[in-house]
Amino acid sequence: MTSYISQHQTKIEEFQTPVEFKLTPKNRWVKLAVLIPWDTLASIYHNKLDRTMGRKSVDARVVIGTLIIKHKLNLTDEETLQIISENPYMQFFLGLDVFHPDSLFSPSLFVEIRKRLGEESFDEFNKAVIRVAFPPKESQADEQKNKGKLQIDATVADQYIKYPNDLDLVNKAREEGEKLIDHLYKILQPAVKPRTYRKVARQRYLSVAKKKKKTTMEIRKVIRYLLNALNRNLKSISKMLDEFEPGNFPLNKKQQKTLMVLHTLYEQQKEMYDQKKNTVAHRIVSISQPHVRPIVRGKMGKKGVEFGAKIGLSLMDGFARVNTLSWEAYNESKDLQRQAEAYKAIFGYYPELIQADKIYATNQNRKWCKQNNIRLTAKPKGKSIEKTYREKKKEKQEFNERNHIEGKFGQAKQGYRLNEVKAKLKDTSESWIGVIIFVLNVIKLAQINGLTF
Repeated sequence: MTSYISQHQTKIEEFQTPVEFKLTPKNRWVKLAVLIPWDTLASIYHNKLDRTMGRKSVDARVVIGTLIIKHKLNLTDEETLQIISENPYMQFFLGLDVFHPDSLFSPSLFVEIRKRLGEESFDEFNKAVIRVAFPPKESQADEQKNKGKLQIDATVADQYIKYPNDLDLVNKAREEGEKLIDHLYKILQPAVKPRTYRKVARQRYLSVAKKKKKTTMEIRKVIRYLLNALNRNLKSISKMLDEFEPGNFPLNKKQQKTLMVLHTLYEQQKEMYDQKKNTVAHRIVSISQPHVRPIVRGKMGKKGVEFGAKIGLSLMDGFARVNTLSWEAYNESKDLQRQAEAYKAIFGYYPELIQADKIYATNQNRKWCKQNNIRLTAKPKGKSIEKTYREKKKEKQEFNERNHIEGKFGQAKQGYRLNEVKAKLKDTSESWIGVIIFVLNVIKLAQINGLTF
């Protein structure tokens, strides 16, 4: 026998529902709502608000809970609000008493929330969650002794941008310069419009860009032509701006930022072209997101380049914290002492063991760890000492445990899209990274309380 519900089903007005629908306490969102320290998180959130000016804000629990739902389920801003309006359990999670079938706020508010909070606020959220998982114990005689394990490493939170190359970047800069010229021309209306030769420039660009195989000489010739075109456009923009009165500047903030980026990009690309090199300090790889930098990553001879913020992460019994967030490449070995101090700020003592790879085993870090009675998973310098089988086994196990933080990176990137940060601005991108780490800790808190999430 087969069964089938026809597409000509009952009208929605005739659909039967229970007289009194009751939420089950077994639902995962209901259980998670009990675990999160909402009052503490709301207090942190309120510190970012002006209590004397502006309209009444959206409830703090609604804002924070909505961010958790968005990044836990990998939804867009619009999809997040839509699914919440359809789900009474999610609305209970947000602290609502009555079901709201409409959107709780405008999707555009997400951008303001990210600007308002920032990575530091989410780090405060993380500390609050960690304190729930590890509540402070009564003072003991050995409270100053080092305890626990701290795993540390660094990774890149990849920005969601087109993979950059010099040919595309210079051509994009040329096009942005032409847009600024068109904007100024509409205002000034001079007798003759500055020449840009945009059709010829685009044809020259496409003649090489569309080729599957490009020679270095072909690329250099087109880049040289596009650089000259970009330089000509920048000079034309400067001349047109000189015709405006000091108090009547015609470019808004976004256009001014674009113009500054174009000047910097031209100088960088001209330097690389003249000196026949592929690197330059503070290199711009995206005109719309000039804060993004190339970060060289990779091990065992297989190096690659990622584009985004480099973060130094520490892991404490499965709970993560971002101790360093930098848009420039840096040596992560400098993070070790800061990460150990952050561990002590939460627990009141240093870790007994720091599990890290070889790059952290500098002389300075070794000396500092020795002074603070901290063991470091690094091969000791000097003459090798004979070890028992049990000591070797313990040492190998401790070093392998460092892989837990690699797994946390994988969870953040594959499960919560830390490798696709879609925020556009520098501060909103930092908030995006911060909320992902926060959601990781919320899920870990649920797991240690026996909740499958």
